[in-house]
Amino acid sequence: MLVEKKERVILGVDPGTAIMGYGVILEKGSKMELLSLGVIRLDHLDDHFLKLQRIFEKTIGLIENYKPDALAIEAPFYGKNVQVMLKLGRAQGVTMAAALSRNLSVTEYAPRKIKQSITGKGTASKEQVAAMLQRLLNFKETPEFLDATDGLAVAVCHSFQKISTSGKSKTYTGWEAFVSDNKKRVK
Repeated sequence: MLVEKKERVILGVDPGTAIMGYGVILEKGSKMELLSLGVIRLDHLDDHFLKLQRIFEKTIGLIENYKPDALAIEAPFYGKNVQVMLKLGRAQGVTMAAALSRNLSVTEYAPRKIKQSITGKGTASKEQVAAMLQRLLNFKETPEFLDATDGLAVAVCHSFQKISTSGKSKTYTGWEAFVSDNKKRVK
């Protein structure tokens, strides 16, 4: 007999090499509770590889602290600056590697999908997303950086999907699954 888990903890991450936002929620059936949200500041570091190391370590720390059942991450959006995209992709990859090293499932969502699931509008501003999350999760304090609510939005978006693997989001349960699905990206 398969017993479905009644609660799950979701860690949502908005990756970045200057500021990485995160949010942690506890899902109890159809209800959500805010456990934590915040940012990891990396803008004081000059060395890109040191930033990546810190992202990995801080992600592991969040995983050990909150014991999430899943990691949801914002997929990089396409910009004009190739160097920025490369750095952002590395930050996302390091975050995913940290989660996968702890056998967490990883699901990525496009920024538009996240905004759509929170506000009903894929073109919503960061401020609109933050305001909706404050109402949804009943918290008053406005974070210093909207990257924190962006990370939280990814976690809430994942909760709304109920692990739906249809569409553009992808879930991986370990390195083997990720590698077999991304042969062109792995050498």
